[in-house]
Amino acid sequence: MKNKLLRGLVYLSALITFGSLFLVIGFILMKGLPHLSLELFSTTYSSSNMSLLSSIVTTLVLVLGSLLLAIPIGVFAGFYLVEYANRGSKVVGFIRLAADTLQGVPSIVFGLFGMLFFVIFCGFQYSLLSGILTSVLMVLPLIIRATEEGLLAVPDSVRQASFAVGAGKLRTIFRIVLPEAMPGILAGVLLAVGRIIGETAAFMYTLGTSTNMPTNLLDSGRSLALHMYVLSSEGLYLKEAYATGVILIVTVLVIQAISNQLSKKLTKGI
Repeated sequence: MKNKLLRGLVYLSALITFGSLFLVIGFILMKGLPHLSLELFSTTYSSSNMSLLSSIVTTLVLVLGSLLLAIPIGVFAGFYLVEYANRGSKVVGFIRLAADTLQGVPSIVFGLFGMLFFVIFCGFQYSLLSGILTSVLMVLPLIIRATEEGLLAVPDSVRQASFAVGAGKLRTIFRIVLPEAMPGILAGVLLAVGRIIGETAAFMYTLGTSTNMPTNLLDSGRSLALHMYVLSSEGLYLKEAYATGVILIVTVLVIQAISNQLSKKLTKGI
């Protein structure tokens, strides 16, 4: 009876989880797909077309810029914690505590810090640069912890076997350990991308809400999630807001598919 009860609870939990996911995605698709049109992708924004093309470009720039800064720092920090530092030292414990604490900080706090430091103190104003630097602070703990967990999942026997055949430390890390840990690292990167794409509060205080097409990193802009929030908050463009939600879902699914394929290839050593 206990086994049957536990199995039933597992199935029920899985059903609730996947049911909620499909309910949210299905609702957004049902509400948004009928309102997708070519006018939403016009090169010029106006109150008649509510174009989201500039928001798509802004979102892509935010994601790419943030990852270019956060991935090297986060991955190398994870290498230090696992491969070089004493795993039981106080420094490692402090870094882990700091990363876990930063993951739990509300995004609006990051937004306020970004506004006070990057926008006002550094003089970057409401711009892509302020948004990128703020998002780096938000996603860096995710990448550090994902890298650390991915490296810890690789058995020490693999490292010892590599050392036994004469491979050095760096060669072992980049040729043996890194391919094995890559799926976990990519999972953290994917979570980071999802947080950047879905962020609104932090970008509202650092990126601004301009609808113009950005031409450089000091221009203000509007991400897709922020664009959807502004449209829905006004109450006049709910149809366009649902259509923007569809684009957001498609973007996340495409990124996840690319990440899964890349993870498989890297795991095979290609």
